[in-house]
Amino acid sequence: MNDKAQAMVLASLAADSLALGAHWIYDTTKLAREIGRVDRLLAPPQGSYHPTKKRGEFTHYGDQTLLLLESLAATGDFSLADFADRWRQFGTTTTGYLDRATKDTLARFAQGSSAADSGSPSTDLGGPARLAPLVYRYRDDLDTLLQAAQQQTAMTHAGPGIKDGTAFIARCAFAVLHGATAKEAITDELEQGVGDIDLDLRLRTAFDSVGRDSLAVVKEFGQMCAINAALPAAVHLILRYETNLREALIENVMAGGDSAARGLVIGMILGASGGSAAIPPEWLADLAALPQIRHCLSRIP
Repeated sequence: MNDKAQAMVLASLAADSLALGAHWIYDTTKLAREIGRVDRLLAPPQGSYHPTKKRGEFTHYGDQTLLLLESLAATGDFSLADFADRWRQFGTTTTGYLDRATKDTLARFAQGSSAADSGSPSTDLGGPARLAPLVYRYRDDLDTLLQAAQQQTAMTHAGPGIKDGTAFIARCAFAVLHGATAKEAITDELEQGVGDIDLDLRLRTAFDSVGRDSLAVVKEFGQMCAINAALPAAVHLILRYETNLREALIENVMAGGDSAARGLVIGMILGASGGSAAIPPEWLADLAALPQIRHCLSRIP
């Protein structure tokens, strides 16, 4: 399991870096014409949302996922206080893009909120998508994983559907690490039901969309950041390319919009399924933070 657990984290972060160069380009025709098929890590183009970033680095989502990994490596267990301190330091010093959820949460901290009640009303997938390091740490303890996952997410994201989406992602990744296929894990979670009715219905629609063109499906769900659009789109891509992580992540970027948050989830699930052999070695070689990631993984029980 350790290979697959490490691959889960590496693939999730590689997916974010793969999306960096095309992140938040919604016009898929323009994306394909001006950037081409994104099958390698790229630097963001001029005028992008990430002008301070270089090839092989992360979006703000990946940066925060790495912060969580570093916190776990330093503390041994999830500490909301430690993660919050690192996250606030990052938010107040980074030269990169800050999304609305980050700005709102920073404002709440500045007003005296604690990490337990600082969450913005955001419904973006970016918060739940950071979970891979926690799944790695608690890969044999589902109850503790679910508790930690909800705490880390709620620190920044507390809008409708977020709590149920967080549990769905964590449970699916955990199940895949323990031998389930991605389809089996998703099927089981849908059979149990997702508490948020709108998200539940959309995830079921995603499950039935496997045979359809991915660009069309993602556009129908919506290319935006909201969890009720982005998570079903990620589930479609996971199931359509269940045995081909490379194609899943390329098609995810080519579908446009918030490909970074979707990619973190897709990489997490398919990395847990396929292990290190599923990740293109050139993507890992080009990751600027690869030595840091491997060092952190080696320090986490």
